Amino acid sequence: MSQKPIIGVTMGDPASIGPEIAVKALLDKNIHAICKPLIVGDAGVFRHIIQKLNLDAKVNAIHDVKDAKFQLGLLDVYDLQNVDLEQLKFGEISAMAGEASFRAVEKVIQLALAKEVDATVTGPINKKSINEAGHHFAGHTEIYATLTGTNKYAMLLAEDNLRVIHVSTHVSLRQACDNVKKARILEVTELLHNGLKSLGVKNLKIGIAGLNPHAGDSGLFGTEEADEILPAVEEARRLGYDVEGPVPADTLFSKAATGYYGGVVAMYHDQGHIPFKLTGFKWNAEKQQMDSVKGVNITMGLPIIRTSVDHGTAFEIAGKGVASPDAMILAIENAVQLAQYRSVEKETA
Repeated sequence: MSQKPIIGVTMGDPASIGPEIAVKALLDKNIHAICKPLIVGDAGVFRHIIQKLNLDAKVNAIHDVKDAKFQLGLLDVYDLQNVDLEQLKFGEISAMAGEASFRAVEKVIQLALAKEVDATVTGPINKKSINEAGHHFAGHTEIYATLTGTNKYAMLLAEDNLRVIHVSTHVSLRQACDNVKKARILEVTELLHNGLKSLGVKNLKIGIAGLNPHAGDSGLFGTEEADEILPAVEEARRLGYDVEGPVPADTLFSKAATGYYGGVVAMYHDQGHIPFKLTGFKWNAEKQQMDSVKGVNITMGLPIIRTSVDHGTAFEIAGKGVASPDAMILAIENAVQLAQYRSVEKETA
C-alpha cells in the first residue's frame, strides 16, 4: 500500500482486559510504524483505564474517521458514548457491557464496509454479556458473518508455524461430528489455502485431520474418515491443492508445529484450539498468571478483513494492569499484512 492502512480496533468488553490491551498495543511505536490505528468504543472507558493504570497516553475522542490524528501517545477513539462508568465494574457480566461491546463490533464492521478503515481487529467479548444485551450470537465470527451477509466462512488461528482452520467451531461435540461433511471440508480447505497466500506463507501444503482416534483405523473406530474426509482430500487434490490426510490428530499437530504443513484443517473447535493454545499461551505457575498470550484469530471468507486476539476477557485480571498485549499486537500486524495483500490483489486485478 502506498499509505499505511487504517486499522479499526474494537475495545472488547469494557469490563474485561480489552481496553487495557488495546491501549498497550497502541502505545507500541512499531504498530504506528506499520499502520494508522483507530479504536472503536467508549472514550470514557479509555480515559478511565489510562488513569487507573497510570499509562502515558491521552484520548482524542472523535465521531468521524477523518478527525483522527494517528499520533503515538494520543489514542484516537471513535466514541460511541455508551458506557456508564458509575455502573461499570471490572470482571462482571452485564447487559450494559455486552451492549457496548456489540455496538463497537457493529460500528467497526460498518466502517470497513464503507471503506473508511482498511481492516478490523477485535478485542475480547463476553458471550454471556452479549446475549444478556439481546444479541444472540455464539461469538465474533457469527456476528461478522451475519452483519456482512457471509455464508461461507471459517475460523483460522495463526501463531508461528501453526495455522489451523476449523470445519466447525461453536457447536456441541455431537453436532460437530455431524458437521464433518465432504463439502464443508473442501470449503475450509480452499479458505485455508487462500488464507495462507494472503498471510505471505510460502508453504501451501495442508494437513487434514481425522475425526476419530487413529483417523478411524480403517473403520474400527468410526467411518467418517472413509465416508467424508478421504473423499474431500481426493477431490481437493483433483482441484490442485497440496493436501495430505486424513492424518491422526495426535501426530498431525506435532508435525505442523515444526512447519511441515503450512496449515491444517481441524474437524472441530477443541481439536484445533488445544494444540494451538499449547503453542501460544505461556502460563507462569509461580505467579499464577500468563506470561504471554499469543495467537491470532482470523475470520476467512468475509468481504472485509477481521483479525482478533485468540483469548478471552480474562475477567480475573481486568483492571489490574498485568494483561499482556502480545496477542493484540500480533492481531494488528496480521491485519496489516492482510490489508496489504488485498491492496496488491486489487492493483493487479
